[in-house]
Amino acid sequence: MQGNKNQGHRRSIRLENYDYSQAGAYFVTICERKRRCIFGRIINGAVRLSQIGKIVQEVWLRSEKVYKNVSLDEFVIMPNHIHGIIVINEDVGARPRLARNNKRASHGLAPTIKAIAPPRGALGRVIGQFKSSVTRQINKTRKSNPIYIWQRNYYDRVIRNEDELNYIRQYIIDNPVNWDFDRENPRAKKKKKPQEPWEM
Repeated sequence: MQGNKNQGHRRSIRLENYDYSQAGAYFVTICERKRRCIFGRIINGAVRLSQIGKIVQEVWLRSEKVYKNVSLDEFVIMPNHIHGIIVINEDVGARPRLARNNKRASHGLAPTIKAIAPPRGALGRVIGQFKSSVTRQINKTRKSNPIYIWQRNYYDRVIRNEDELNYIRQYIIDNPVNWDFDRENPRAKKKKKPQEPWEM
């Protein structure tokens, strides 16, 4: 089964005893549970979202309103997964500490001090809320049996510095162009795509 085949390629680097309610930037990937390409298609290197994909995008963008200490940076919805950078700010209501696509900006990423933000803003809770909201909205539009689209877990990486942040931003931007070589693509070609952030 394709989903099982790909599972070992991208490892979760969720750190034991790491406090994911901490202020910082996190790169996350969330996959459709069977790697089905139901979020859209790639046409000429650009994403064309399906109706389900549009729901995914709408709910993703809403996360900033649901969690006042959360800011969204670069993201892309691919045919069967989503990549995104989530910023958890130090304070509820604080504005983003990352300057979007500004290489000269100064970023305080993944600090060691504990955030003031409540546990409600922890990364796992943000992702859980996103996944359940998407599923609920999709099933509202269906007249048949409910569907469950998400892989149980998700992949994450703590972004450690500005260089890594900018590399990951570019990786996300380039993802649709590299779809033919993507490990999540059931019809991927064998040529190696650019180094994944998980391999850094």
